[in-house]
Amino acid sequence: MKSLKYLIPLAFLASTAAVAAPETYEIDPSHTYPSFEASHMGVSLWRGKFNSSSGQVVLDKAKGAGTVEVTVDVNSIDFGHDKMNEHARGADLFDVAKYPTATYKGKLEGFVDGNPTKVVGELTLHGVTKPLELKINSFKCIPHPMLKRELCGADALATFQRDAFGISAGKDWGFSMDVTLRIQVEAVAKAK
Repeated sequence: MKSLKYLIPLAFLASTAAVAAPETYEIDPSHTYPSFEASHMGVSLWRGKFNSSSGQVVLDKAKGAGTVEVTVDVNSIDFGHDKMNEHARGADLFDVAKYPTATYKGKLEGFVDGNPTKVVGELTLHGVTKPLELKINSFKCIPHPMLKRELCGADALATFQRDAFGISAGKDWGFSMDVTLRIQVEAVAKAK
């Protein structure tokens, strides 16, 4: 009878530990689009996106912590304009032959009501790594209706200077180096 007395609390602790464990989510590349906005000669704002990305998010809701790792195929750049895409892949801008990927690694922080409000991390672009903090405008998790696993989605935003990453085309002509990065991401919990 004494062993039963200790077994019930241990079983309860084991079940709550499993619930509170960090969860790993795989980024869904078909629902994730890092995009950006940058000035074109100071007269218009050009928008582009990257059509291929991958990565994972680890989220510990109980502790209010987590990590993000994203890899972007820079060759998948898409302005909706073939000649601009070709130019952007060249040595003047992204130089995809030399730098085929961009990565972002960071920690989820600033949790409010169980949801992160920012990611503090580093962006590696064009062979240069710099700190970059993403503001999370929205973050939500729901049961995926078809996969029967948790699906989380977020909309994040940051601004940086592209010349800090060695992409300075047009700087000598007075072009703005400001780039606004927007990331619309969805990630699905890994199957158990």
